[in-house]
Amino acid sequence: MASRVVIIGGGPGGYEAAIVARKQGAEVTLIERQGLGGNAVLTDVVPSKTVIATAEWRTIADRAPSLGIRDSDGSDTAEFSEHTVDMAAVNERIQKLVLKQSFDIAQAMAKNDIQVVEGTGRLVSPTTVETENDSFNADAVLLALGARPRTLPTCEPDGKRILTWTQLYDLTELPSHLIVVGSGVTGAEFAGAYRLLGSEVTLISSGDRVLSNQDPEASALITDVFANRGMKVVGGARASAAVSTGDGVKVTLSDGTVIEGSHCLMAVGSIPNTADAGLEVAGVNLDKHGYIEVDRVSRTSARGVYAAGDCTGVFPLASVAATQGRIAMAHALGDAVSPLDLGHISANVFTTPEIASVGATEAQLKDRGIFYEVSRMDLARNPRAKMLGIDQGFVKIFGHTVTGQVLGAVIVGSRAGEHIFPLSLAVSQHLTVDHIAEAFTVYPSLSGTISEAARRLHNMTDPQKAQV
Repeated sequence: MASRVVIIGGGPGGYEAAIVARKQGAEVTLIERQGLGGNAVLTDVVPSKTVIATAEWRTIADRAPSLGIRDSDGSDTAEFSEHTVDMAAVNERIQKLVLKQSFDIAQAMAKNDIQVVEGTGRLVSPTTVETENDSFNADAVLLALGARPRTLPTCEPDGKRILTWTQLYDLTELPSHLIVVGSGVTGAEFAGAYRLLGSEVTLISSGDRVLSNQDPEASALITDVFANRGMKVVGGARASAAVSTGDGVKVTLSDGTVIEGSHCLMAVGSIPNTADAGLEVAGVNLDKHGYIEVDRVSRTSARGVYAAGDCTGVFPLASVAATQGRIAMAHALGDAVSPLDLGHISANVFTTPEIASVGATEAQLKDRGIFYEVSRMDLARNPRAKMLGIDQGFVKIFGHTVTGQVLGAVIVGSRAGEHIFPLSLAVSQHLTVDHIAEAFTVYPSLSGTISEAARRLHNMTDPQKAQV
């Protein structure tokens, strides 16, 4: 059983693992070069979702007239185009939240007597980690190296007009016209947020619809929402070049079309921070994309060396990184281990409305030949949604036609990421649709639609209803 643990990287995979290891009685050293919290806290999840939360407020304000709220002079409250956003104030608030969250993590490290070392960690063997000034021996090492934004040679970010998602928080003014290259989760989230904040937005999508990896109905709904809010989505296109013109940018597409804007956000994926970490020397294998190969308990090919988070390429979610880190320490320290099950992961896209999902997708169920039935209900029918002026979104549940087991689910709507939890619990614990249907929900509540959708799947015994 390991008694000395060294962790390289202070993001969710690292700091969560550190606490678990310390509570198991290990001596823990955590090495971080950028700041506790890693990208998730400093440059990615916390700041981006704060921007999105600010943007979402505008959709709430825009519903005010229909709810009977008026200005003091009796006129309707300001419409979408009349609200203004102080981008400098938004980003100042973000920086304060980032520092507060990083400080809270530092406090947790101190409380648990975890040694935090500033610097860049590098393996010199499976049991030895070096920084610029020190060397640490370990019985177990966890690599939580993270990842960085991928860039294109012809679209190099300059931090002023051509930006990665880590560079948006230095803006002091709202972009007048933001061109977003990439319509995956990151691109769609920022495109939607900045459109709500008041920017003109052009979204460059390589596919015909945004968020092409999401449930097709969910993707189509978000695509329509973006269009209705005045966003221009250029489908079936790729950016071949982006150049700064001093006071703006020009983005050239592969077909020769040139789009001009004030700023360009490159959201074309990420690259693992696995270079120059001593992985080859220590015998840690990488896949063809440079990600660390791990098994379901986070072990690498090197004995005693584990890895967690974005550097593994398993699933680019902070929750997955934290889970991988916790599993790694449980395995290294001889505790009970539940291997990572990708089929149980719940995920959320923070567009407005949000897309939350868990378990198998409908496409996966069809590919596997599993007998299932779908129950889908629009949130607009929900009484609580009516009270709140919510008229977009739906709940969709996939149930096994023989056992009734919940196989997967999708929720599109306000705070979908909060409402997916009971369905996530159902998938992970192999509950049936009847278990969901028989549990009490508050009336009125948005979660009531989950219960109602589950009730519709009661007695799925007719073979004619099965879909394969």
